[in-house]
Amino acid sequence: MKDQDIHKILSNESELLEKLHNIVQNAINEEQLIVQNLLNPPIEELTDGQKISDKVARFGGSWKFIISFMLVLVIWIIFNVIAMGVYKFDPYPFILLNLILSCIAALQAPIIMMSQNRVEEKDRQRSENDYLINLKAEIQIRSLHQKIDLLQEEQIKSLFETQALQMKMLKEIEQKLTQISKS
Repeated sequence: MKDQDIHKILSNESELLEKLHNIVQNAINEEQLIVQNLLNPPIEELTDGQKISDKVARFGGSWKFIISFMLVLVIWIIFNVIAMGVYKFDPYPFILLNLILSCIAALQAPIIMMSQNRVEEKDRQRSENDYLINLKAEIQIRSLHQKIDLLQEEQIKSLFETQALQMKMLKEIEQKLTQISKS
């Protein structure tokens, strides 16, 4: 009878291990798609216009551009204020300079907006990757909860079975003791 009880406990442990193995396998299967998306992001191919807009936006938003542009403006103004009458090609109020500045602003603004749209697309892709990582973590946490719940359930079941077995053994000992005391 004791061998049967031991065999029953071992088979219960084997069933528990099988259930845990199934939980782990299900978690791995659920994560497979997420891992594939994270490891193999779509390849981004840039057109020539996108490359140019990125370079213009990078240069237009740098201190190098601001300092060099200010130097050109100062040189332009000083030359047209100080130069003799023959060399003054844009006298005060610098109408040609205003026209050039307006044209630069009119061309630079849409180019910078195109670059910002691309940055926004990259940010959207990053947020999708963050979502996938969070989803993967959630799947792992859910799997851990299932494992813990299963372990607790099996431990309680095992404790009750062990307690029942101990009670049975105590009754057998009690019966033997009563038989010994009667004799």
